[in-house]
Amino acid sequence: MNRDLIKAIVFDLDGTLYVSETFEQIIWESASRYVGELLGVPPAAGGTRLKELRQRLTDERGTVQTIAVAIETIGGTVPELHRRFAEELDPHDYIEPDPRVLPLISALEQRYTCWLLTNNNRTLTTKILATLGLEESFQRVITINDTWRPKPDQEVLDQVLGELGLPPEAVLFVGDRYDIDLRLPEQRGCPVLLTKTIDELMQLGSLVPSV
Repeated sequence: MNRDLIKAIVFDLDGTLYVSETFEQIIWESASRYVGELLGVPPAAGGTRLKELRQRLTDERGTVQTIAVAIETIGGTVPELHRRFAEELDPHDYIEPDPRVLPLISALEQRYTCWLLTNNNRTLTTKILATLGLEESFQRVITINDTWRPKPDQEVLDQVLGELGLPPEAVLFVGDRYDIDLRLPEQRGCPVLLTKTIDELMQLGSLVPSV
């Protein structure tokens, strides 16, 4: 990564700006209920089928596959999945903000164009950002509602780079899942940072030495 070239940072949300295994489990349970309804089986059996299908698709395609891809394969739709998430889930009950994140993002946004690109829906994204105190921190927030095309998606990536109006080497992508958040940007020539913990996210402090 050539820090001198970076002009913009595109962040993932879930698992990147916060980490909550509890909320991740609640999301999984909601998806499992949907699969159960689609297949006419109990939620637990729906979760088992969903897990098995994701693994099979991952093995077949060679990259980690999202819940959304598995849902569509079963016969569901991404909009319906996220309608359920928005209706059923309250992130405030499950997410504990790390106090280091807000100062870090605040410092970065003083120097860089900071965007958020998430596979989450608009309703939950707004609630999560409010919980984290980051509701005013990003110049652009792109959610699944904007395209209904979950990451990784070449068309969405092209749109982001086009709207930023920057060469790939000037746009840093930050996320917790390489195959989902970072593989396509890196293939385009963008610098990437894989962060699975807040400690790893804090590496971005090197871009703003005062943090």
